[in-house]
Parts: sequence; structure tokens; C-alpha cells
Amino acid sequence: MPKYLKRADAPRDSGRESVERTVREMIDAIRIEGDAAVRRYAERLDRWDSAEFRVPPDRIRAVSSRLPETFKDDFGVCLRNVQAFARRQRDSLGEFEAEIDDGIVVGQKLIPIETVGCYIPGGKYPLISAAIMSVGTAKIAEVGQIIGCAPPRDADGIFPHTLYALHTAGADEIFCIGGVQAMASMVFGRVGMRPVDMITGPGNAFVAEAKRQLFGEVGIDLPAGPTEILIIADDSADAALVATDLLGQAEHGPDSPAWLVTTSEAFGRAVIAEIERQLLTLPTREMAGAAWRQRGEVVIVADDDEAIAVSDVYAPEHLEIQTRRDDYYLARLKNYGSLFVGEEATVAYGDKGVGTNHTLPTGRAARYTGGLWVGKFIKTVTYQRLTRKASFAIAPTMARICEAEGMLAHAITCHTRHDRYAAEVTQPNTAAVRAGQ
Repeated sequence: MPKYLKRADAPRDSGRESVERTVREMIDAIRIEGDAAVRRYAERLDRWDSAEFRVPPDRIRAVSSRLPETFKDDFGVCLRNVQAFARRQRDSLGEFEAEIDDGIVVGQKLIPIETVGCYIPGGKYPLISAAIMSVGTAKIAEVGQIIGCAPPRDADGIFPHTLYALHTAGADEIFCIGGVQAMASMVFGRVGMRPVDMITGPGNAFVAEAKRQLFGEVGIDLPAGPTEILIIADDSADAALVATDLLGQAEHGPDSPAWLVTTSEAFGRAVIAEIERQLLTLPTREMAGAAWRQRGEVVIVADDDEAIAVSDVYAPEHLEIQTRRDDYYLARLKNYGSLFVGEEATVAYGDKGVGTNHTLPTGRAARYTGGLWVGKFIKTVTYQRLTRKASFAIAPTMARICEAEGMLAHAITCHTRHDRYAAEVTQPNTAAVRAGQ
């Protein structure tokens, strides 16, 4: 049985009912009142009372011209990496048509989503890289129209780096609007937007709840929860480096879990001590320290297989491996959003643009889904085509299944085709002669 050197605090009441109620009221108001409600929320919540929400091209050009060239170069590297990976994913998909039985042809087509709305948050951290992950990936999927939204950072509007990121990643239109009102506006087509078919993007509890409530009217990327990291390490790892990586994710906020699973109790204690030492000087120690105290865990396991079993139960968003047997873990781990193999890889690389997407499942959702990828923006649709002979042959089987389910009108559609094609199939020569007359 695993042993805990440190356990997370019991979950506290997060005020979910209040968040649900507030978000529902906002969505209903925007649905019913339209632009007036959007403007009211924008002024109250974002302190944004501009007559225009769409960011004009000249504003984008002006902001872009003032940004450092080093930032533009760095952003270009990250965008190229992520889009190169997305392009490989796109190339791994395929359309096909196959005859699975005599006269029965089935096929698969790949159709990009027509319109997608991508939200980039602007809270305590403006997540510039989120534009790469959503807009940049949607672009590779050949989405018809991409709308980008981000909240105003100040009286001038969207954070300059975020505005540049949205434009450079490929957004067709950019709107200065945040929070629930941004999500609802994209779905209902408010303040000059075209209604979208899918919304993406991280955000606070209100944005996450808006996505949950709007799902069904449109598609979403993933339900969003607090970011997570789990590190599997043995005593061959560097305790200081493991501590650094745990704190690197903990700075997201006090509700961000940071978990260590190790086969060495001495190593686990060394990491705990190292975390406390690093927190003394960490620039974001207030945020990271609160997360570590409230959500941090250190689990001692007997061997590698128990480490794998424990990790698969946690099903973490981000999973790092720093052991003597990294390949052993890579071959056997099943539940994670994205895997970082070896001390040379770190979550920050995946978050910012090493190539893989940073929109990943949280809250144990990695048990049943992966993260955002180019295929999320593409519909895999099917079709079928039958000869009359094949339709005649299969109709009785299909009809009997319909009747077993009590769906008699379904059965009639099968019987009708069987009767309609009977003469042609059973007496082909006669049918051909009649057709000639």
C-alpha cells in the first residue's frame, strides 16, 4: 500500500452553486437581450465601454510594431513547433471508401468545423501561448473562420503580446471582450460576431462554468479545471530539480495540485525540504506556497509497478518521469494528458510551445480522453452507398432487428426496398427487358 509523507487538504466548498447561478443568469441575459447585455457586463466586469469590440487592423499593426523583435522571434519558434506537430497529426488522419460486402460501400470523410471561437484569458497571467494552442491548431485543421477573444488589460484594450499572438496565429477577427460575456457572445453571435460552432480556451471558474453550460449548443475543447502536475521519480533523480518542477506548476494558483510519487522515502523527504527552501526566494511564492500547502502530496510506493498504478489512478494532466527506467514507464503508463520523459523535458516546454498542445484533461478526465489536438477541429463523418442487389439482400436482416426493437416504421423502410427491388434482383433479364421498353 502507498504511504503518504504529505497529503492534500480536504476539498473546500468552492462556491460552485453561486458560480453556476451567476453564469446562468449572464448567459440568459445575453441570449435574450443581445448586445445590450454584453455591453453592460463588459462595462461592469471589464471596465470596457468602447463602442466597438472588434479590434481594427490598424490597431493590430500599431501594437505589433511596438513589440520587441526577440518576442516575435520566440513566438514564431513556438508557433512553428506546435503547428508542425498539428500538421503531423492531421496527416495521420485519413479518408477512405471500402466495399465491406458485395455491393455495400462505406466511407469516411474529414470535414473541418466551419467557425470556431478561441478565448485567451487575461487574469493574473495573460496566457499568450494559448493562442498558439487553439488558433494555431485550428488553422492547421483548415477551420473556415476563427474568432479570437481576449479581455482588455487596461484602457488600451487587449494585452499587446496577446493581440499579436491572436493575429499571428491566424485569427480572422479579434474582439476585446472577456469572461462569460465573451463565451456567450461567440455562441450567440453578439457585438458583430458570427455565431460559432465550437468554443475553446482556458479561464477562471466562471469561464469554465460558461463552457459547461454552453456545451451542447456548441462544441467545446475540454472541460477546464485547475492545472495539475504529477512527477514519478526515484533516487536517481535530482531532488532540487523535481522540487523546481512541482513549484513551476503550483504557481498557477492555490487550487493547483502538485504530486510526487517516488520509490524512495529518503528522496521524498529531500524533495519536501527542497520545496521549503526554494519557497523562501521564489518570486511567486505566495501563490505556489499556498498550492503546495493545500494541494501538494508526496506518495511513497514499493516499486515501479506500484508507481504506475498510483499514477494511473490520479490520471494527471501533466506527468513527468525522472527515473532509471523511463522507457519502462513510457511503455506502461495509461492515464495522463501529456507525458514528459526524462529530466530534460519539463511541463513549461509543453505549456509554451515545444510542439505538443497544452490544452489537456484535468480532474482525472485523462482516464477517458486526451487533450486538444488538430482532430478536435475536424468532424469525422461517414457515408454509405448500396447497389439494389445489396439493399435487397440486407433488407430482411435489418427489418428483423428493427422489429425486435419495436421500431415498426423503421422495419417498413427495409421491407419496402426489399419488395421494390425483388423483381429486378430475382428476375434480372425480365427487369432489363421492361426497362428497355
